Amino acid sequence: MTAVTIIGGGVAGLCVARVLRDKGADVTVVDRHDGPGPHACSWWAGGMLAPHCEGESAEEPVVRLGQEAADWWDAHTGCVTRNGSLVVSLARDHADLTRFARRTQGHDPVTKTEIAQLEPDLGDRFAKGLFFGAEAHLSPRAALSALRAGLQSDGVVFETADADPADYASRGLTVDCRGFRAKDALADLRGVKGEMLVLSCPDVALNRPIRLLHPRVPLYVVPRGDGVFMLGATQIEGAAGPHVTARSLLELLSAAYALNPAFGEASVLEIGVDSRPAFPDNLPRIRRTGNLIRANGLFRHGFLLAPALARMVGDLIFDGTVPEVMDEVAA
Repeated sequence: MTAVTIIGGGVAGLCVARVLRDKGADVTVVDRHDGPGPHACSWWAGGMLAPHCEGESAEEPVVRLGQEAADWWDAHTGCVTRNGSLVVSLARDHADLTRFARRTQGHDPVTKTEIAQLEPDLGDRFAKGLFFGAEAHLSPRAALSALRAGLQSDGVVFETADADPADYASRGLTVDCRGFRAKDALADLRGVKGEMLVLSCPDVALNRPIRLLHPRVPLYVVPRGDGVFMLGATQIEGAAGPHVTARSLLELLSAAYALNPAFGEASVLEIGVDSRPAFPDNLPRIRRTGNLIRANGLFRHGFLLAPALARMVGDLIFDGTVPEVMDEVAA
């Protein structure tokens, strides 16, 4: 049996562990923390499995590879909700909606009446929008917990340690999935700061992720159930500090208020700040040096691209297939 150690227990590490275990590997996951939590970038993710929407600004591989995500997460966690995505804009920003439609596929235009049917709590605030019916979303925290629990029940070993991937690679096959913490070994990896909020607003009910196009901070709101919503997210070049900026907080809440004024009375349950690991073109990379494989650079597409990244790591290890995102191989 092939033995593999995975360093990092976030979304990338857990997805790689699942793929390798399904292929028959003897898998050990080593992480500084004992389980998912606010220390991890993936804890603060929106959980939108929306490859077509991402095509508005992302490269082609994000759209294509991201279409694997909903089925993968459904098969391995059962946490997926398939209600599509809705994109709207205020009347003053209809040019942005037209541009969004031109740069994406997989959507149908919707009228004010159709928007109200899809999301009654948006009322008649929006004259037109775009409905991406094939898209989905999940609760990242529930999905991470379910994935980890399934791995444990299938014999994957979890160890808590601040591990050096090179040290483990000296003893056997190792996959480094540490995200931004791998900056020490990946000179071209950068951090992109993201800020997001978790709100409680029982007066609003939404059935699917809503994207409100905005000239400064495009907003997404993702329902978590029981009147709880994930609200995000800023995208600021540079590694994250520990605190949200006042400007970001103001703009996110102002955009939510524009979506539905009831959000003005919402309770702020959590404020999250993280550093998303990204390479210069915002696409993931797989790099191998002997026994050490590094899988990183998911940027803001963690849950969307982690299944495809994990699949490619598995094919590399078991079949020798060179991944399309591999850009460096050393003996």
